[in-house]
Amino acid sequence: MDEHTSPLLPLHGGEDSIHRSISFHTQIKSIFTLKNFCVLLGPLLCTIICLSVKLEGPSPTTSRNMLGVLAWVFAWWLTEAVPMPITSMSPLFLFPIFGIAAADDVAHSYMDDVISLVLGSFILALAVEHYNIHRRLAFNITLLFCGDPLNPQLLLLGICATTAFVSMWLHNVAAAVMMMPVATGILQRLPSGSGESTVITKFCKAVVLGVIYSAAIGGMSTLTGTGVNLILVGMWRSYFPEADPISFNTWFYFGFPMAVLLFFALWAILCVIYCPRGSGDVLSAYLDKAHLKRELDLLGPMAFAEKMVLAVFSMLIVLWMTRSITDDIPGWGALFNDRVGDGTVSVMMATLLFIIPNKKQLGEKLMDWNKCKKLPWNIVLLLGAGFAIADGVRTSGLADELSKTLQFLAHVPYLAVAPTICLISGGITEFTSNNATTTLLIPLLIQIAQTINVHPLLLMIPGSIGAQFAFLLPTGTASNIVGFTTGHIDIVDMLKTGLPLKIVGTVVLSVLMPTLGVLVFVKNKEIPF
Repeated sequence: MDEHTSPLLPLHGGEDSIHRSISFHTQIKSIFTLKNFCVLLGPLLCTIICLSVKLEGPSPTTSRNMLGVLAWVFAWWLTEAVPMPITSMSPLFLFPIFGIAAADDVAHSYMDDVISLVLGSFILALAVEHYNIHRRLAFNITLLFCGDPLNPQLLLLGICATTAFVSMWLHNVAAAVMMMPVATGILQRLPSGSGESTVITKFCKAVVLGVIYSAAIGGMSTLTGTGVNLILVGMWRSYFPEADPISFNTWFYFGFPMAVLLFFALWAILCVIYCPRGSGDVLSAYLDKAHLKRELDLLGPMAFAEKMVLAVFSMLIVLWMTRSITDDIPGWGALFNDRVGDGTVSVMMATLLFIIPNKKQLGEKLMDWNKCKKLPWNIVLLLGAGFAIADGVRTSGLADELSKTLQFLAHVPYLAVAPTICLISGGITEFTSNNATTTLLIPLLIQIAQTINVHPLLLMIPGSIGAQFAFLLPTGTASNIVGFTTGHIDIVDMLKTGLPLKIVGTVVLSVLMPTLGVLVFVKNKEIPF
């Protein structure tokens, strides 16, 4: 019995020590992880810069600290070691601690007319999504383009045109998220598997690529289509408060023609690569108008609530377009001494959704706050961080120092400056977010414009639009990821389509900026420096 019992005590103690050892090793491994390293990377880079970098200028310490904070924030943004919304709030404590700006001044960047424009637009977008108006609109427009017999090129044009139109009024990522189920719902009629023909495979690729790129292109045409345009407008007002603001209408005069040219270039590229002649014979066995009509019939007739949301949204667009028209025709904004902004209208129309009844249940309105829980606060905070960083870069003197690295542009003719800036911005945006690229570049471009004595918008606009040419990689923008996760496309497909589209976009912007851009944005020859 002793032989059996004597080993039990040391064996039991050994198990405890093994468990303690495993627990210790597990704790060590949980600490030394890549994510924790990335968390420390931000403060580490900031510390190294603050201790080793020496800058010149009137306030070298402040500009050096601003550079360190930039490295901290962008390290967290790029690695997403800390959730992006939380990182976007970090200037609220980093700027006061490092002596860059007072707490109140930083907080003001997180709520202005541009931010209210975004909030109102997102509430309206949630109402559109809640009542399935986007799906109804998509099916109706696509039916117009389906053709009888089926014309794949025409159907592709309808899907892309619908996506671009939706993206004009909603955020491009939201438009891609809304339209992708519509597009893939049409593709579900096609056979899948190893026996799938090349024609079907190519058409599926064309549809998915068309949705993600059309969402990006449509968003360029209006201020509300993408956060980059809003950042541009906010920075313009911040840097040049005395200059004429960029209104919804002003941007549309330039952005819409540019987007139309890019859209038809996209459609042509997709048709050449993925929709060869004769593909209609193969696809007509699976896709026809009857399928689309069945999907539309499932939605039923438009209810009162849908009609009212559509009416409010249409009224908002009209008010945006007519607030400020031309110098000779001032628009309705003149009635209020131009104190009303696009954000004012956006919030006012969104408020109506909480007042108008939906006639479904007694006392129920078109929208309630529970439906607004999906508001993308991450984008709102990201915009606020962008404005705060732009102010910090300017007031700290860092913009003057960083602009010296791009001074070679001062010796380049302007006709070559716009494409160069577009290529630089378009290259950076493939690896960082569009908003982050714009936030970083615009303060530098303003300093360069001052150096070469040109109107700052002639550099700011190519830089911001180039940041939206994220066509090559899935990580370039969230809408690319939406398409990549469908499984229909891979990186090679994005490169084959995105590279020529990027080249066309650069050429179009290089032609329009010194012509239409000057006509729209440079109303007089005065440079606001």
